[in-house]
Amino acid sequence: MPPPSSVPSPAPRSGETGRTAVLLISLGTPDAPTAPAIRRYLLELLSDPRVVQIPRILWWPILHGIVLKLRPRKLAARYAAIWTAEGSPLKWHTEMQAKLLHGFFGQSGHSVRVDYAMRYGQPSIPEVLSRLAAEGCTGILLLPLYPQHSASTTTSAFAAAFRWAGSVRKRPELRMVRGFAREPEYVAALAASVRRHWAAHGRPESSYRLVMSFHGMPAKAVERGDPYHDECLLTGRLLARVLNLDDEACAVSFQSRFGFTRWLRPYTAELLENLGRQKIRRVDVLCPGFPSDCLETLEEIAVVGKSLFLTAGGQEFFPIPCLNENEDWIRALKTLALRHLQGWPTR
Repeated sequence: MPPPSSVPSPAPRSGETGRTAVLLISLGTPDAPTAPAIRRYLLELLSDPRVVQIPRILWWPILHGIVLKLRPRKLAARYAAIWTAEGSPLKWHTEMQAKLLHGFFGQSGHSVRVDYAMRYGQPSIPEVLSRLAAEGCTGILLLPLYPQHSASTTTSAFAAAFRWAGSVRKRPELRMVRGFAREPEYVAALAASVRRHWAAHGRPESSYRLVMSFHGMPAKAVERGDPYHDECLLTGRLLARVLNLDDEACAVSFQSRFGFTRWLRPYTAELLENLGRQKIRRVDVLCPGFPSDCLETLEEIAVVGKSLFLTAGGQEFFPIPCLNENEDWIRALKTLALRHLQGWPTR
């Protein structure tokens, strides 16, 4: 037997390139601003037991008998109002973030494949994972674009990925980013977006509030141990500290309540109305839990929220755009990803 040093290395088999990938995962969006497309999207979203934690024997008649018959028609006009030439704003921003992140990796000498998927809708997580595996990726980092961890969002995305992994014979290694609510680069990117807004529109010294509006969730989920509420408050505290804002100048609230159960409070809609009644002159609203502008920011906040505040007596209302394609946000994603890619080939 020849000494180990002289044993030739086997030639790599087809597909075994050691290529590393990052998969950005967003919540999802309908394919079109139409009732049928929205119905398909809602069926997938609201059939997830991690999203609606009601026994199916109770939820199924409500979902199919009421929600899927009435809600798509109501939502169609709202989606149509924010739809762009590129399609869904959420999908377009997510796609651009993936492209920019790939470019930032390349600029710093890293060879990392970057793609994106939607937890609900297209492109689906199994579809993109299959494509990455077929391209020879042997290590894939799952990076859900949910800064604050929740079983209904982050865990659901991981579950979809691991169901796929359990269905294929030759699967890549998977790693997960649990969340990044406290990551300095993420908080700094949020702070930079607020400062840019202040530079363009001024920063009042009095009669002013910065409202940090996060997506809501049923209070029962938190009572069962979900960390989401605590992580939203943590992000809010860290951002206020970086911006040097005291408790009087900022507030954390929760939006997008659905159904009749008790959700996390304070509700953004009620808070904006109350601030208007208190004659707070100006409100700026930032949505830290939404890395990309979408229906919840472009319509629920920028249109409905503005109307609630001004009608109640406020004078100036500004929605602050989401992080979208801001350079500091893409750099934050790169830093976060590289931290979790350690040990995998990236050059």
